[in-house]
Amino acid sequence: MGIPNRILNCIVAAGLAAAVFFSPAGAAEQDRLDRLHGQLREADPGHARRIAGEIELEWSKSGSPAMNLLLKRGTDALEAGETRAAIEHFTALTDHAPDFAEGWHRRALAFAAAEMFGPAVADLERALALSPRHYDAIAALGGILVEIDRPDMARQAFERVLALHPHHPEAARVLAHLQGRTGGAEL
Repeated sequence: MGIPNRILNCIVAAGLAAAVFFSPAGAAEQDRLDRLHGQLREADPGHARRIAGEIELEWSKSGSPAMNLLLKRGTDALEAGETRAAIEHFTALTDHAPDFAEGWHRRALAFAAAEMFGPAVADLERALALSPRHYDAIAALGGILVEIDRPDMARQAFERVLALHPHHPEAARVLAHLQGRTGGAEL
């Protein structure tokens, strides 16, 4: 005795709808990000800022109003210097939306602000596993590597940022500083 076709069709349709509407980045969004990343690598500085803003807007879309609210509350708390509250909001976000890379990235920033570098690096690893071209997460990792006195590794991170976003507002400046500390030459 099987499941009637009508019920089975409803279950399959509901599953497909959930996959489309609740996925962190559907095919259209991924195509848009691919196109924007390509444009960013080729853009002049003025256009790069606009394109980066579009990419970052896409990164901030969780697909859920409740998760977007947690992202906003966490970001507001972090900007106000309330790192504990920010960590709590971002933890709720990562608990409820574990496939949303920006939640992990922002919680990493909060952990780093609290000088909790181990958890920050772990969250950046998760963010980058979900979104390997997330140049701001790579830059945050580079910043932590500078803080923990790993200049060669930090230099590699910032070089990767510039490969993705040649006009990143901080990467070139930090990389120039690091080149002076590490010699900047490959052997």
